[in-house]
Amino acid sequence: YDRVLDDDRLAGYFEGVAMGDLRAHQVAFVSAVTGGPAEYTGEDMRTAHAHLDVDDGDFDAVADHLEIALRENGLRGEHVAAIMREVAALRDPIVGR
Repeated sequence: YDRVLDDDRLAGYFEGVAMGDLRAHQVAFVSAVTGGPAEYTGEDMRTAHAHLDVDDGDFDAVADHLEIALRENGLRGEHVAAIMREVAALRDPIVGR
């Protein structure tokens, strides 16, 4: 989330958010979609993002930051691709469609 928090377009979405909890949810999500031991037990994506009014541009910006961070942290290409497919599948619930 460091990249996202440094992005002026996106930082406002995270004001007042318990970032430790959010990071833990992200780790569980990534683990779950890559077959790891952790399970995602947070709110469904539509409910969790309903109050934020996320648009497609901001969704894309967060996804881009995530993909860069995954690659910078040494994830193999196939794992990055799998994670990004799962992220793409969440576009409609996150942007409220």
